[in-house]
Amino acid sequence: MTRERGSIALEMAIIAPALIAVLLMAIGLGRVAVARNALDAAARDAARQASIARDPATARSAAVTSARAALAREGLACVPSVAVDTTGLSTPLGRPSAVVARVSCEVELADLAIPGIPGTKNITSSFTSPVDPYRARGDQP
Repeated sequence: MTRERGSIALEMAIIAPALIAVLLMAIGLGRVAVARNALDAAARDAARQASIARDPATARSAAVTSARAALAREGLACVPSVAVDTTGLSTPLGRPSAVVARVSCEVELADLAIPGIPGTKNITSSFTSPVDPYRARGDQP
């Protein structure tokens, strides 16, 4: 019985770092998943707001404002990069078209301090929203 004395402490000393690493990895993956969902919502909102605008300048402004509001609502603290393809707004009336919004953001992972995991991860999401073919656009009445 004396030969097994201290074996539990030794086993815990060997297993504890691995368990902590697995826990930190799960937290990191969860953080990335939450950020991806927030960016999907921001891209969807940005594309929708851009698709109901009448001109490209208003569409871009509405998309950026909407994406930032969606990320703030989701609790993701980052400065998003929002790109909007507004070529669908110049399509003649009666023809189907769409607006595409791409939102990207850097997610901080440095505070997890896991070896082999980068300090930040760039996540990008895009969404396509149709433009009403019979809605007036730009200089059209």
